[in-house]
Amino acid sequence: MILPIYAYGQPVLKKLGVEISSDYEGLEQLIADMWETMENANGVGLAAPQIGRAIRLFVVDSGPMLEEGQEHLGIRKVFINAQILEETGEDCSYSEGCLSIPDVSGDVERPEQITIRWQDEEFAEHTETFSGMNARVIQHEYDHIEGILFTELLKPLKKRMVKRKLEKIKKGEINHKYRMKFVK
Repeated sequence: MILPIYAYGQPVLKKLGVEISSDYEGLEQLIADMWETMENANGVGLAAPQIGRAIRLFVVDSGPMLEEGQEHLGIRKVFINAQILEETGEDCSYSEGCLSIPDVSGDVERPEQITIRWQDEEFAEHTETFSGMNARVIQHEYDHIEGILFTELLKPLKKRMVKRKLEKIKKGEINHKYRMKFVK
């Protein structure tokens, strides 16, 4: 089922996600709905806060972000109770956007490589190091479960430039191509 994506201004987007256990009610269906919602919106990642749940869960499919012919180097994974253990390498700048903040993008600097521990949908634990675009997409979604939006990481001038757009999003005064939930 395609769920509404919570727009900028929704309080849940600023909450720290809580850990969940394997008996979280409806988890299998929730994950399936998150994949469907993300794909319907042409996203490459979706975190539970973006669909109104302040829990430590996100899905990533970075293949579409990679250059043509390199899509197979992307990842398609479910991350539950993730914890970034280490961020290394040079900070790299890349223009990011977000399904909760349509039509807004900006350069965000992030470390080139991360090591992260998480559980998959079977609650098997993994620790892995990711780099490049895979690391960037994971970091962006991880920020969501930490209550951080990419707009907070923009340089001060860019923050001022997008402020009016953010207010319009908060009020629902935008054209959007997928189901969204706005602040009332």
